[in-house]
Amino acid sequence: MTPTPAHRSQMLVEDFEQLARSAPETVTLEFINGKLEVKPVPDGDHGEIIMWLLEQCMKQRPDLRLYPEQGLKVETYRRGRARPDGVLTPRGHFAGRGEWSEPDGALMTVEVTSHDVDTDLRDRREKRDGYAAAGIPVYLLIDRDECMVTVYSDPRNGKYLNRASHPYGDTVKLPDPVGVTLDTETLKDYAH
Repeated sequence: MTPTPAHRSQMLVEDFEQLARSAPETVTLEFINGKLEVKPVPDGDHGEIIMWLLEQCMKQRPDLRLYPEQGLKVETYRRGRARPDGVLTPRGHFAGRGEWSEPDGALMTVEVTSHDVDTDLRDRREKRDGYAAAGIPVYLLIDRDECMVTVYSDPRNGKYLNRASHPYGDTVKLPDPVGVTLDTETLKDYAH
């Protein structure tokens, strides 16, 4: 989504990329909806959820890989930069692509909510809309505050047309082109 006149970008995307390159390794920066954002450092449960999902994807789709924290160009005209918690693509897809990759070939992005005040705006709205605008077929949101798994699919005109939410414990079928079925019972172990 392009920032509206009432919401001007804080900086040029080129300036953001330079800033992100020079940031310390302990800081992860994103540029969403024209706004510089600092991505929270994940806690142990967050990491366990990503590993659980990575294992499920590799067991069911050995032709695919779930890449953690891969930089993607998102939003209309690729003016945003995001580091999803996971990007599902064919194996070897990101080889030679650099720090910020075009979203072509991304089958799914994944976000696991953090326990911070910005998660509602960032993970539930801005990133979702950025991934839809980039045409990424599936967005999987693992919402630790709500103990829900929400699957967004069928991106058109910058919005996902389909949304299905499931409580932890349900079996969740991720639509094509992902084609993975998740037994989310394990997620209850990380609901604190």
